[in-house]
Amino acid sequence: MTLTALWTPDALEAATGGRWIGARRPVSGASIDTRTLGDGDLFFAIRGEARDGHDFVAQALQKGAAAAVVNEEKADALSAAGPVLAVPGEGADPVLTAMERIGRAARARSDAEIVAVTGSVGKTGTKEALRHVLSGQGATHASAASYNNHWGVPLTLSRMPQDTRYGVFEIGMNHPYEILPLTRMVRPQVALVVTVEPVHIEHFASVSAIADAKGEIFAGLEPGGVAVINRDNPYYARLAAHAMASGAGRIVSFGEHPEADVRANRIVLRPDLSVVDAVVMGEPVTYKLGTAGRHSALNSLGVMAVIHSLGADLAAAALSLAALSPPVGRGERTALELPGGTAWLVDESYNANPASVRAALATLAGIETGPRGRRIAVLGDMLELGPTSPDLHRGLAEAVEAARIDLVFAAGPLTRNLYEALPVSRRGAVAETSADLVEPLTRILRPGDAVMVKGSNGSRMGRIVEALKGRYAAAHTRRESIVAIP
Repeated sequence: MTLTALWTPDALEAATGGRWIGARRPVSGASIDTRTLGDGDLFFAIRGEARDGHDFVAQALQKGAAAAVVNEEKADALSAAGPVLAVPGEGADPVLTAMERIGRAARARSDAEIVAVTGSVGKTGTKEALRHVLSGQGATHASAASYNNHWGVPLTLSRMPQDTRYGVFEIGMNHPYEILPLTRMVRPQVALVVTVEPVHIEHFASVSAIADAKGEIFAGLEPGGVAVINRDNPYYARLAAHAMASGAGRIVSFGEHPEADVRANRIVLRPDLSVVDAVVMGEPVTYKLGTAGRHSALNSLGVMAVIHSLGADLAAAALSLAALSPPVGRGERTALELPGGTAWLVDESYNANPASVRAALATLAGIETGPRGRRIAVLGDMLELGPTSPDLHRGLAEAVEAARIDLVFAAGPLTRNLYEALPVSRRGAVAETSADLVEPLTRILRPGDAVMVKGSNGSRMGRIVEALKGRYAAAHTRRESIVAIP
């Protein structure tokens, strides 16, 4: 199979100011991880928190990398393993600097319409929804998984083919001024802020400060670009002020607010899908959304606002939303075969914060259970919430009651605050780690139950999902989004 060239050696040298040592080969992709590296990729030997990519150069070249980008100081020794692009020692990590330069070169050579997405909750799900609808209208390039940080954004840019028609980039942060350099690298024509919530609050003085950090995304807008903002969010005016201070040509708002430019008149929530009756810039549009949950429906309005702002086909986008499925770990449903019948497992283990947990609990309330079936929430600690974290966990008790969740299983010292705030009748079990909940959960699981697993990545709630799937033969799996997760 002939690989399509993404970059020529000459273009890489010009972008980085580096020098090629060894065979000059065009590259077909880019990677920073030998575990997922593909044949013909350019391997960037960046320095991580725990490991130095230079230690894996030989392995990358053995696996089929076309070349490796390395620090000039180490280049001669590493070139014995194969072709390397030696880059000058600039910045804290010269290889990361080189990757950023290649990313900027990719953006400079592209005529694509570029969208940047951020938000406290829902940015990955919204980015995937945009990828889904735009892919039907032209060659679309988008961030993989949640590649939204200081290395994920330039890596995604460096992977963008020159003939891309639409580019969708997720940009995240957990500290002030992290979005600013990334949005200036991406230079979007449309920038979307999904919502602002108290996420990563331990690094900020207030939620208003989080809104200011999210508003940084508009600083990178191309002159005359479009700022798309959630009109229902209490920080709408603050975000709009950031947009007006940028190069934005206009602001497009979305939500249920009567003054929203893209407005939901009616949202019908069903266990397996949603129906949205909306008005998009004055034009009535009704569409089905192949994911469940009010948050997903509201975020789809942001998607439609972006589609309209790009001048893409609104009708085609509306039709394609019916086939939307969420990313891994954000709503996948698996049928578990138990003795005597089936239970449903809902995997929301990718991440969690107060807003997304409340939304997930509300949607779990709408999932049909079988005879004698119960709705069971298995929750892990929500991290990076600062000194008010115990109160934020405890405050979820109201959402549990409102959703009429039958049992709550809690993993971690923070979630214990929620567990102890619940009436005894709703307490399943509490443990220090997610692994300690597997046996108590499996002992009480019965046919007809619906079990939702959710927690921050550091809580490792995915271990419970893996254990349940491994123990019970999965008869059927589908990705059915409960809520758009960050």
